[in-house]
Amino acid sequence: MDAVQLKLESNKIYQHIHILDAREKEVIIGRFGLDQDKEKTQREIARELGISRSYVSRIEKRALMKLFNEFYRTKQTQNR
Repeated sequence: MDAVQLKLESNKIYQHIHILDAREKEVIIGRFGLDQDKEKTQREIARELGISRSYVSRIEKRALMKLFNEFYRTKQTQNR
């Protein structure tokens, strides 16, 4: 059941991932393991990108807010 829910959520993210810039995409894909089964920590992503963990956290937060707003906007449009 969890695997099915995860797949559904991943599909939702992929439908809207185009609204993110390149670095935001990289962080979200890595954090949630969208390109593989293993999720990465902020520290691992920071090391890969050569930036601080706190900067990864800010990028992640900004990207998630963009996705949330896009999901909400899309849902509002569908309900009309």
